[in-house]
Amino acid sequence: MAHCVGDSDGSDNFEWDSDGDGEEAASFNAAGASSSAMASTNADAPGPSTRVANGNGKAGPSASLVHKYMDMGFPEEIVLKAMKDNGDNGADSLVELLLTYQELGNDLKVDNGFASGCVPQNVDDSDDDDILENWDDEDAGGRSTGVANSVDDSGDEDFLHEMSQTDEKVYSLVKMGFPEDEAALAVTRCGQDASISVLVDSIYASQTAGDVYCGNLSDYEDNSYGGRNKGRFMDANKKRRKRYEGQAHGSRGPLDGSSDEPMPLPHPMVGFSLPHQCTRPVDRSLPSQAMGPPYFYYENVALAPKGVWTTISRFLYDIQPEFVDSKYFCAAARKRGYIHNLPLENRSPLLPIPPKKISEAFPHTKRWWPSWDPRRQFNCLQTCVSSAKLLERIRVALTNSSDPPPPRVQKFVLEECRKWNLAWVGLNKVAPLEPDEMEFLLGFPKDHTRGISRRERYRSLGNSFQVDTVAYHLSVLKDMYPQGMNVLSLFSGIGGAEVALHRLGIRMKTVISVEKSEVNRTILKSWWDQTQTGLLIEICDVQTLTSERIEAYVRRIGGFDLVIGGSPCNNLTGSNRYHRDGLEGEHSSLFYHYVRILDSVKSIMERL
Repeated sequence: MAHCVGDSDGSDNFEWDSDGDGEEAASFNAAGASSSAMASTNADAPGPSTRVANGNGKAGPSASLVHKYMDMGFPEEIVLKAMKDNGDNGADSLVELLLTYQELGNDLKVDNGFASGCVPQNVDDSDDDDILENWDDEDAGGRSTGVANSVDDSGDEDFLHEMSQTDEKVYSLVKMGFPEDEAALAVTRCGQDASISVLVDSIYASQTAGDVYCGNLSDYEDNSYGGRNKGRFMDANKKRRKRYEGQAHGSRGPLDGSSDEPMPLPHPMVGFSLPHQCTRPVDRSLPSQAMGPPYFYYENVALAPKGVWTTISRFLYDIQPEFVDSKYFCAAARKRGYIHNLPLENRSPLLPIPPKKISEAFPHTKRWWPSWDPRRQFNCLQTCVSSAKLLERIRVALTNSSDPPPPRVQKFVLEECRKWNLAWVGLNKVAPLEPDEMEFLLGFPKDHTRGISRRERYRSLGNSFQVDTVAYHLSVLKDMYPQGMNVLSLFSGIGGAEVALHRLGIRMKTVISVEKSEVNRTILKSWWDQTQTGLLIEICDVQTLTSERIEAYVRRIGGFDLVIGGSPCNNLTGSNRYHRDGLEGEHSSLFYHYVRILDSVKSIMERL
């Protein structure tokens, strides 16, 4: 399930975490390269020369600049030769020369003797220390964080300040062996503040997933990018171009950032159809490589940052997302986007149809519900609840007011009730939904999460699927698999997908469940043991599900019929004000594992 995590612990503030165990979601792979490399300016803006006047009044390379390029990993003799040969052609040309000379390696005959009087034969470290005295300290990743307030053409140090973060990141990635256009696109997608490891993850996912992976994915499963072979990616790109005869993947747009415009969200969010309504015409053509089986289903929050759903769609065969608000299926809103290759015809809802109004779902609240509270449905169910202090403030405010209360009191109370999904449970008394009430709204059986702490119940439920919505989409599988299905469930949470299939009457022969939270695994295992006869295999970490391991499971059970899940939404949700970093965020970047694993399943099943 999509993990938008938070809890209150007696506070009205959100606390964001992956699943409450204090562990941080790891990046797609750990990048081994330092992010300290500086880069050239834009090609259209040559910028100042890399040469400054020496003591004789003649042009020579800056000592600090020499050391900066040496810190990038270039040998001193290559830096000096490149500066000599580059002349006054600017930093772009110098970078190209450095890369060229590094590629030549031992075949390059380096002449350390520059023209007499042009270059000092020895670089004085003490002079360099004086020059760097006013630079800010470097961060943990080695990237210089010093930024000049004003820039002129007085010297190379100012020029280094002038280099933008974008160019710096692009050059670091190019030096690691990535194509420049893909490096630039990664910075555009992830932002200038993204770490090198995040940028590497993005390019890696794009190269191995965005253009439809090909070849053996184990070739890409390195633990360090420092030793990545540039030719490997070039060969993979050639294979992909040959495989698809130069055609774009699905309806993929240009990979220059222009396709990252926000995907328009429909209003209302009714998806491609609703129960008991005619299926409206949908122009959704699936590319051949996306067609099932195996079928796949991906979910995440609809109101994500700019470009997120465009990127998700691009990585998942350019399939049009289906945006649905669960208020059409239950008495609580839950705006979600779904990308899948399931058929759209012959859908059917779960029975009995759940109530869609608060008064019908919880009739005991009608007695106390004031006429000035117009709510008929709850907002999106969160992973945390209001504090007791807030509830007391509301009670006191209403008790000390007339009936009905003045507009300012009504406004205050309604804002808090909407924010925290508070229900009326007595005279002037509101309270948060109980865990069993949230279970009901989300379509889970009663006591599904019982047996763990109240705090953990809220956390787990807030991260789950809305079962009725998901089951409506999955209902097309019932007639297709009368003997049962094998399911790969990624980011399983408390088993929303499994509960949906069970409630549809679809037998699960084998489920490989991948879920980090031990609490969630316990909930799913307990429910499984009480209701299922098939085999449940639980895996703790999605990052350990390698292509070799997937192939072993495919050979063991005969393949997967459905790959389903929703990666963490921590960095996508609007409630996360401090780390809303999109798909390149610390937790939400695990989306790329969904793509990697899906492609691995499809590739292995095609091959076997």
